[in-house]
Amino acid sequence: MTYQTIDLEKLFDIIIVGAGAAGLAAAIQAKDEGASPVIFEKMPAVRGNTIKSSAGMNASETSFQLDQGITDSNELFYAETLIGGNKTNDQELLQYFVKQSAGAIDWLDSLGISLSNITTTGGMSVRRTHRPADGSAIGGYLVKRLMKNIEERHIPIVLNADVQRLVLDKGVVTGVEVVIEGMTSQIVKSRTVIVTTGGFGFNREMLNKIAPQTAHFITTNHEGSMGDGIQMIQAVGGDVRDLDQIQIHPTVHQESGFLMTEAIRGEGAVLVSSKGERFINELDRRDVVSKAVMDLTDHCAYLIFDEHLKQRVPAVGFYQSKQMVLTADTLADLAGLLGMQEDTLKDTIYKWNESVREQKDRQFARQTGMDHPLNLSPYHAIKIAPGIHHTMGGVIINKDTQVLKPNGQNIPGLYAAGETVGGLHGQNRIGGNAIAETIVFGRQAGKQAAQFSSKGLPE
Repeated sequence: MTYQTIDLEKLFDIIIVGAGAAGLAAAIQAKDEGASPVIFEKMPAVRGNTIKSSAGMNASETSFQLDQGITDSNELFYAETLIGGNKTNDQELLQYFVKQSAGAIDWLDSLGISLSNITTTGGMSVRRTHRPADGSAIGGYLVKRLMKNIEERHIPIVLNADVQRLVLDKGVVTGVEVVIEGMTSQIVKSRTVIVTTGGFGFNREMLNKIAPQTAHFITTNHEGSMGDGIQMIQAVGGDVRDLDQIQIHPTVHQESGFLMTEAIRGEGAVLVSSKGERFINELDRRDVVSKAVMDLTDHCAYLIFDEHLKQRVPAVGFYQSKQMVLTADTLADLAGLLGMQEDTLKDTIYKWNESVREQKDRQFARQTGMDHPLNLSPYHAIKIAPGIHHTMGGVIINKDTQVLKPNGQNIPGLYAAGETVGGLHGQNRIGGNAIAETIVFGRQAGKQAAQFSSKGLPE
């Protein structure tokens, strides 16, 4: 829907700034609550970092887990996420997040978005990362089907709509100032605003200022991840936390900037050094694995996997189409392609397959992603090194997604969700928790904003 077909002079119930998964989920929930939302997206298409998401969506005690005989609990999910964040997570947000995760999976399922294929990501001890039935990357699947629901509800989206600032009236957020398609800015009024603009992983100036240690890393973020929403919220008195906590993902293809889905390791791949040796529990936390790669002599490593694994992870086919994957008929030939000693790589895979058979990793005590040996030719490798992936810090909210000031009071009429927000992940994000965060808190923001707007404020 183009902006020419939308009456921007009217008073909207809710303006949603940003059309990633959090914004789309908020809009759908708000519409179903009886509100009239409009979405402003500064980019020329609906993408966000969501479109790049690959691994899946974490959730515990789900119907899909129950059907597949997977034993899990909210308590375990909470504990592993808390440990993963070095116990610096906002525990109120984390409790809400975990308790609502299964309901979020069911909600998506009710929208025709079924995440029935379950795998493992780093830092998790059980399979709780939900993804499409065919095991494909979640991002494109999720955006496409959320957009179908947006269209069915006739929720307007204005593209190339660059929101400049939030409008305040007597301490209440009453709309935004926006520039549409590069034309003159205008004020659009609303009863509430939800900010879901994502993080700042593409804003090199902001990254270098806040976290100069990240200066030499490439980024997996899309070009719209500039921290706009965080800065807008700060300008009206919103508080922030953890801005210097930048997640470095261990498996990024350096030439393309593509993140290699964690499902590759979750389905049984190993990481080896340029010598052909394993050097870490591949499914340890992202920060731990990233450091281990950077500590190697040449600061890079290789994902090694077989044809069976390729068939279980459809994303590999896409990586092959982009010439990111090296393939050989035998491990000896693969070693030759990678410049490794043939005997070393063959011995590494032999020992790994023995670990899978015995269900005991004597080298690095890995306990997950050990369901399948690597024994079907051809064999594959992807060269990787760490890259900037996620900004854990952001604005401070409560479990109702209300944006808070430094004194703990909320800014009336203002809500936020997704990577714009800090606190849930603490100092380190577990793979699969970002998509879960967008859906759980996107829904909550839509619900809470709809309830606030129904009060009839502002006049």
